[in-house]
Amino acid sequence: MTNDQRLPGRRTLLRLAAGLGTAGAVRVIAADPAGTPFRRPATPPEGSAGPPADLPARPFSYRLSPMTGSTAPRYRPSAPPVRSRPFEALPEIGRAMVLTFDDGPDPRHTPQILATLREHDVRAMFFVCGEMADDNRDLVRAIAADGHTIGNHSWNHPLVTRLSRAGVRDELGRTSDVVERVTGTPPLWYRAPYGAWNRYSFEIGAELGMEPMAWTVDTLDWTRPGAGTIVRRVRAGAAPGVVVLSHDAGGDRSQSVAALRRYLPELLDDGYRITVPRRR
Repeated sequence: MTNDQRLPGRRTLLRLAAGLGTAGAVRVIAADPAGTPFRRPATPPEGSAGPPADLPARPFSYRLSPMTGSTAPRYRPSAPPVRSRPFEALPEIGRAMVLTFDDGPDPRHTPQILATLREHDVRAMFFVCGEMADDNRDLVRAIAADGHTIGNHSWNHPLVTRLSRAGVRDELGRTSDVVERVTGTPPLWYRAPYGAWNRYSFEIGAELGMEPMAWTVDTLDWTRPGAGTIVRRVRAGAAPGVVVLSHDAGGDRSQSVAALRRYLPELLDDGYRITVPRRR
């Protein structure tokens, strides 16, 4: 799956997505508390409870039933409404920004991104594709163990507006199933490939307990414009509540990795908190 060669109409689709606007008041969102350092959980002793290890394949059932509540309440918020537009910015998080990475995890680039985020003790959102998550379960665990938020980016990055309702359900449901199997927690956010949303994706996303997340600043890093250009785009778009779109897979993302190493400390020096949204 190569992001750079997926569909020729990507720019058109991104312009269409930008025209959708924001999802309105974000009263279901709260940022991580400032000044609360994340402690990487210790590896549980053998035989103790913890995130499930790789399990043998079983019939796919997650997408067929609503999430119900035997786990901690923070993992089972109330079912979201069916949106007509995705969230593009999070104005209620104060002087903070959200960094997001799509299409992974990828063993070449995701570990380097995780290392940079860990160095600066910040959390980000990773919108994973199910087939990549299934092939790289150790990286999914590493993302979760570092306290990052894992979102759903479909199974294999199709243009969902060309899919039937059953097709959209399969793409989102299979991915949520893999994430929950690996981490013990289902994703609570999703992002449509190419930013191309439709009624089916909003309805099925809500059925699976997920809120739709778009972006404010598109780095266009998938075009490989150079690390300096990526840095300039992030710095030019920096503002409270901004959601930045980058990629950790789908092609050569070495420029994205290099750019993050430059703009992340600059944003922190400018007084921005880098955080992730939490569902109330």
